[in-house]
Amino acid sequence: MIRQLIRSYVLLVAVGLGLFTVPVAFTLTAQLRDDTELSVKREATTMALLLGNGDTASCQALEEMARAYAEETHDEVQATATAQCATGLPRPRQDAALTDALEQGEGTTNWGSDFIWGSDLVITAPARQDGRPVGAVRIVYSTDNLTHRLWTIWGFRAGLAVAVLTVAALIGAVVARRLTAPLRQLNDMASKLSDGDLTARAPVTGPQETQTLARTLNQAGERLDTLVASQRIFVADASHQLRTPLTALRLSLDNIADGVDDEFVREDVEQATAEVVRMSRLVNGLLVLARAEAKVAAAEPLPLRDIVTERLSVWRPAADERGVTIALRGSADDRPLVLATTGHLDQVLDNVLSNALEVSPDGGTITVRTEARGGTVLLEVLDEGPGMSDAEKSRAFDRFWRGQGLTGRSGSGLGLAVVKQLLTDDGGTVTLADAPGGGLCVRITLRAGQRTG
Repeated sequence: MIRQLIRSYVLLVAVGLGLFTVPVAFTLTAQLRDDTELSVKREATTMALLLGNGDTASCQALEEMARAYAEETHDEVQATATAQCATGLPRPRQDAALTDALEQGEGTTNWGSDFIWGSDLVITAPARQDGRPVGAVRIVYSTDNLTHRLWTIWGFRAGLAVAVLTVAALIGAVVARRLTAPLRQLNDMASKLSDGDLTARAPVTGPQETQTLARTLNQAGERLDTLVASQRIFVADASHQLRTPLTALRLSLDNIADGVDDEFVREDVEQATAEVVRMSRLVNGLLVLARAEAKVAAAEPLPLRDIVTERLSVWRPAADERGVTIALRGSADDRPLVLATTGHLDQVLDNVLSNALEVSPDGGTITVRTEARGGTVLLEVLDEGPGMSDAEKSRAFDRFWRGQGLTGRSGSGLGLAVVKQLLTDDGGTVTLADAPGGGLCVRITLRAGQRTG
């Protein structure tokens, strides 16, 4: 927007300069041409009068005047006469202009070109005696000095125009930045809101329109902050209120199972206990998902490889029990930073690794790869399980959806939903694809962070 405003200012000034400078320059050029023609024609006419007198004194005066004029202007004076007048001046070339002067007594002016002028201005003036033509005087005036003066006129105006346009661009840049300052402040506020800083507010400054927009955005930010705070409170209360009775119910069922000898009753109690355990797992998944949706925090640069290494060290003991190998791929020197909320990547990796470990066969391999790609960082987790069909992949991120594999029997159907929510909050993406050689590839894309001092 600033560049567009500057271009508009410069264009308006350029049009104004063009409308004012170009006509003035053409007028000065025409005036210079007319003045030069009048001056040279006056000199030629004066010399023609001396030539027309025909006496010795006039001829000598003509020769002295022509010599002085040639020395001063470095131009050539030519003369021819039918009367006796020995001037010693060079004779002009026979052409139509000379014929008209000698026969018709008419003077001619030849600039040598229809466009401004040529290399020489040739003026032929007839010499008359008793009203009849008796000779002619021709001045060949070099236009080099005239051309230099023309370039001076146009060059000065061109330089002045460039200086004026430069000043206009500088002034336009200052004015444009001042006009767009409120918009930049609003953009900064919107960027902070998108990064999770709900306390960001825009100053109410600038024109009336931007002030109104700033007030509207500030009100929206306050309302959003209030709603998120209310949801956080609800999540905290729900966490306390739901977990406590479920824990108490499970303890009661365990006590009943310990005091009952009837196998049928014990079987019913164990079945009820299993349902309570599943319900507890489901409640925990819902609370994690609710916290992910409610918690809005500013993303910050985090070392991805360090986080991955730390989470793999936690999951390796569980993998070793089944002989599953967890391998980390990628250059050890490549340690990219990613923009994410603290703790989000830990939960994402825990959910993905948990699913991969459950579907991996004994003695299988889980491969984790990291790769920096310009402004993004790719994180992939590949397993050697049964994989998913295209229909299952399309529904895998739905809440409460459980597949037909190993995870579908014991999972709550919220793990991948939590992963997608956390990554979406941090501006990342997650997709599912077939792993080479079979299995599932969980492909996670994160924003790259900038290293700071």
